[in-house]
Amino acid sequence: MDKGDNYEVKDIKLTEQGKKNIEWAEMHMGALLKIRERFKKEKPLEGIKVGMALHVTKETAVLVKTLIAGGAEIAITGCNPLSTQDDVAAALAEEGVKVWAYKGESTEDYYRYLNKVIEFKPHITIDDGCDLVSEIHNKHTDLIPDIICGCEETTTGIIRLRAMEKDKALKYPVIAVNDLKTKHLFDNFLGTGQSTLDGIFRASNILFAGKTVVVVGYGPCGRGVSLRAKGMGSNVIVCEIDPVRALQALTDGYRVMKFEDATKLGDIFVTVTGNKHVIRTEHMKAMKDKAILANSGHFDVEIAVEGLEKMAVKKRQIRLHLVEYTLDDGKRIYLIASGRLCNLSAAEGHPSIVMAQSFCGQALAVEYGIKNKDKLKPGVIRLPKEIDDNIAELQLKAWGIEFDVITAEQIEYMAGWQEGT
Repeated sequence: MDKGDNYEVKDIKLTEQGKKNIEWAEMHMGALLKIRERFKKEKPLEGIKVGMALHVTKETAVLVKTLIAGGAEIAITGCNPLSTQDDVAAALAEEGVKVWAYKGESTEDYYRYLNKVIEFKPHITIDDGCDLVSEIHNKHTDLIPDIICGCEETTTGIIRLRAMEKDKALKYPVIAVNDLKTKHLFDNFLGTGQSTLDGIFRASNILFAGKTVVVVGYGPCGRGVSLRAKGMGSNVIVCEIDPVRALQALTDGYRVMKFEDATKLGDIFVTVTGNKHVIRTEHMKAMKDKAILANSGHFDVEIAVEGLEKMAVKKRQIRLHLVEYTLDDGKRIYLIASGRLCNLSAAEGHPSIVMAQSFCGQALAVEYGIKNKDKLKPGVIRLPKEIDDNIAELQLKAWGIEFDVITAEQIEYMAGWQEGT
């Protein structure tokens, strides 16, 4: 481990490769670079400390550089023990960013690093999963009066924040960046769909064609995973607890059934629910020999890994991110990336162009929080439609796409009710 006054990373000598990877991401994140260009001129974040708990990837580094261009000072750590790209962490440290992160963090280091960011005394928090917000509320409430707002990146974090809000435990405003259409309709659907399969490919090198893939959860992430698996020639089964989503899956052309029935049929199981223990030991016992388990939900609780560890009579590492568990009847179960986010642990996460939209949302949310700091009340905050529209326009321009504009006559017609048949 390499350490400095303001960083702790695995290997500072990885800096040059990290810079190249950040440069590669920037080539595909034109929408975010347009915001960086404006931020550099206007300096809307001057004097603001931003504390971040995000996946430390090349795309996140582009966001960090954008916020710095706007005048912010940054401290960052990871939001998952296995998702840090060590070369990117080294590159950020070399550029003077306060960064504490490495791939394969222990639980002790994970929370120690969160507290390093908290010691930075941020005015704004950016979170992916709500661990930073939770840690501040549980152990550092003295900082809350000076916090302008938070920004939350993912569905799991929003679920936790709404639970805090319901319990009247949330003491500062947190912007639900995940609720932007330009975020969850693209990042969750396109990004998770592609990157989940990428993680499974890299971990196992299996052929998807002809396999039965069981997708547990049919939100935007589950829809993306199902579509990509189907496109690779898999037979897809969807398991859902929400009747509307189950109906969507059925009419999208997938088999829908109870998970206990699907366990006997699946070759590959992917969890994307945001909930706990959706794959339990009784399910694993019913699975085929050589079943593969992968999770793309934020936390490592969707698959009952502890139960699998206790139940197995033998365990061995087969590949870098693939562990074989042998049960007492000789059946083998394969677990990808310890049940953590397989798309970031075994692969590189979402493609850069998808993350450009998500991180446009984060950058503009920070700016919005600062501009409206006297109006925002503690609770979960939704951004106005104009920000979604702005992000979509920036992304379309980055793709070189033109789109239509509504006419004055059409505006008048849509605003009225008198004109009929």
